[in-house]
Amino acid sequence: MLFGRTKPLDAVLATAEKKGLHRTLGAFQLTMLGIGAVIGTGIFVLTSEAAQKAGPGMLLSFVVAGFVCAVAALCYSELASMVPVSGSAYTYTYTVVGELLAWMVGWALILEYAVGASAVAVGWSNHAVGLLNGLGLHFPSALGNADALNAKVLLAFGAAPSPDLTTALQVGGWINIPAVLIVGVVTWLLVIGTTESARVNAVLVLIKIAALTAFIALTIPVMNAENFTPFTPTGGAGVFGAAASIFFAYVGFDAVSTAAEETKNPQRNVPIGLIGSLFICTLFYLLVASGAIGAIGAQPVTGADGTVLAPGSAEIAGRCAAIVASGTIEPLVCSKEALVHVLQVINWPVIGRLVGLAAVLALPSVVLMMMFGQTRVFFTMARDGLLPERLSAVHPKFRTPHVVTVVTGIGAAIAAAFLPVGKLADYSNSGTLFAFLMVAVSVMVLRRTDPNRPRPFRTPGVYIIAPLSILGCLGLYFSLPLTAILVLPGWGLVGLLIYFGYSRSRSHVGRGIIDVPEMDSDAPPVPVPPMPGAPTPGIRQA
Repeated sequence: MLFGRTKPLDAVLATAEKKGLHRTLGAFQLTMLGIGAVIGTGIFVLTSEAAQKAGPGMLLSFVVAGFVCAVAALCYSELASMVPVSGSAYTYTYTVVGELLAWMVGWALILEYAVGASAVAVGWSNHAVGLLNGLGLHFPSALGNADALNAKVLLAFGAAPSPDLTTALQVGGWINIPAVLIVGVVTWLLVIGTTESARVNAVLVLIKIAALTAFIALTIPVMNAENFTPFTPTGGAGVFGAAASIFFAYVGFDAVSTAAEETKNPQRNVPIGLIGSLFICTLFYLLVASGAIGAIGAQPVTGADGTVLAPGSAEIAGRCAAIVASGTIEPLVCSKEALVHVLQVINWPVIGRLVGLAAVLALPSVVLMMMFGQTRVFFTMARDGLLPERLSAVHPKFRTPHVVTVVTGIGAAIAAAFLPVGKLADYSNSGTLFAFLMVAVSVMVLRRTDPNRPRPFRTPGVYIIAPLSILGCLGLYFSLPLTAILVLPGWGLVGLLIYFGYSRSRSHVGRGIIDVPEMDSDAPPVPVPPMPGAPTPGIRQA
């Protein structure tokens, strides 16, 4: 049967039993964990992208994206509390609805983690280059972005020449070297096994929150109500389009879900941690966005024909360069370090540079955690036989999955070198939304097929919350730009070809091998010789 291969839940749960984690986390600790995981990427990187799509209406976009995250998180929490092991949504799907859909989820998670890491790397590059330029150390524009290359590609594929594309060719760059370098450094750190400690992470969280608090304190007093008019210049489609992009700013909330097994009274504390962290982050986002809009405005930039230009495109890069060259103050939607730019415009340049420094310090940890997540999903798929087992090789000295880490690093570096941050974030969101949709489906299926299974956390009103999550994910997905919408089925088609051409015949579950994952997922499975009369071999702990 096409959907008949499922990984036995009892075998997967053996991992949780071996972990033996103590329930020590309360509602406050979970809320702080969620805030630290969420704040740091999108608000520093995507504010200008959202403004170009929705104008001041991006305030509504933050609310929409936050709501979809909240209902998705409640679904995620039930499975995370039942199956608290590596592999994330891939493992959940494998145990509930089968191998084929699990493969598709794992394949989509590449878009979430690896492409997401590329997006954060480009965002870091924008702030690092801006910081160097602010200090008088001018970084070559030809090596700080790929705007000229993207313009060249558009023209090569038949785009009509325009003044905006011509300007992009003249002043844009050809490759984003800083983004490649930060991906390389993070890849090296993951190979040698260096991870950030809880203390370092706590300091970075404080730096991020302090930077955003300073921004709010300086911009709210100088808000101008006229800057909020018109509030939705691109209409409802623009609001939902911006929400689909801003969704990237909330990725990371699942850190709360996956801590369910370590939580005291998870039925009470997990929803408090989830909703509490999402509420606080949304409030922060709304205040930051309100300060930016009110201080300098956030109306979209239009082309020569009056149409709103696509954020991240070569056309808007050329238009923005022309606006700056004319002596006009750079619009918010044109800035690649939006919060720094706002503070500079309202005469707080030193604080602006400190906010930029905060982003430079904090964003590499986000790149690290996204790439870490990707390598572990790849590793789990390789250990299940769905990817070449060479990818599950462990370094003899560092005891890390070095092969899959290097492969992930190369892919992330290539994407970061040539694509703008907004496009990367949209591609990442398409994979994330598909994974979250499958989690919501899995929750409802498992309620029907295994209703008596112990659930440390139960999604409240599951037959209301899960459909809302599915509808929300679909709504945001179809609000993405057309290229991002097409990326997911195109990427999925490649995945299906690999699955039926390679993975299905080599699957451990398909061959009757039951895999019990290790606690830390750092070693490949070891076959056990079959007992006399046993029909198939098994797998024991490495």
